[in-house]
Amino acid sequence: MTLLRNVSLIGAPTDIGAGARGASMGPEAIRVAGLAEALQAHGVDVEDRGDLSGPRNPWQPPVDGYRHLPEVVAWNRAVHDGVHGILKDGRLPILLGGDHCLGIGSISAVARHCRDTGKKLRILWLDAHADFNTSALTPSGNIHGMPVATLCGFGAPDLVQVGGFSAERPAISPKWVRQIGIRSVDQGEKRFVHEQELEVFDMRYIDEMGMKHTMELALATLDANTHLHVSFDVDFLDPAIAPGVGTTVPGGPSYREAQLCMEMIADTGRLASLDVMELNPALDEKNRTALLAVDLIESLFGKSTLMRK
Repeated sequence: MTLLRNVSLIGAPTDIGAGARGASMGPEAIRVAGLAEALQAHGVDVEDRGDLSGPRNPWQPPVDGYRHLPEVVAWNRAVHDGVHGILKDGRLPILLGGDHCLGIGSISAVARHCRDTGKKLRILWLDAHADFNTSALTPSGNIHGMPVATLCGFGAPDLVQVGGFSAERPAISPKWVRQIGIRSVDQGEKRFVHEQELEVFDMRYIDEMGMKHTMELALATLDANTHLHVSFDVDFLDPAIAPGVGTTVPGGPSYREAQLCMEMIADTGRLASLDVMELNPALDEKNRTALLAVDLIESLFGKSTLMRK
């Protein structure tokens, strides 16, 4: 199977779920870094559907374990509708974030599409964080630390129900997720990750086994009926090469490890939807993190170090 060559960009300019301001400027920074032009140079048909709109960030403290819950719900409903519309049009959506709480809307749209088309779903969650907190576990109340748990049915009902799902019939199962690059997990969250048997390839695993072996396992059992979704949090990368994020955690993948990760995803030919999250230009240096993100996304669409047959 060859990669879908029709791509639609859609921006979600908000930092509503984050603990630092600035991710709202991420979509424009990625555009300025030349994402559309880079993909077009690889023969990809790219359309830019512009930015979604939603409530402004009121910058309030948490209520009952959630910061900005009504606003987060509104943004995720908008993201769900935008991403689902792109999928219905037979195109590959690239959601330009915004903070990672928006993964709830994006992945619920993908899960709904897979349910309606009879496809299996595999999610690669490239991130420094497991994002498996709940309102009871979170130390901050920031919902960008909760999207994976919410998608698995553990979260505020209004968020769990985005896309027509429920706690009894959630958008995804933990068994569909492979987390890669994890190196910062809260104590209570750690126990919950183990309870739910989430498959996590943390940095120690990558250090010991290498990125090649890690990706072989993460991509195992994909078949022609699998929809592969990649949710790429830019803080997945080592902050030495990607400083433009709000929650830097030292010790992430190097440039070459990240390139290998993306190239092996491209080799499957199964990529069908993509999130690019948590880019914060306010904390970047001359847009270098956005430029690196574009470079890595190019690799997802077939750019490789050597021309391979």
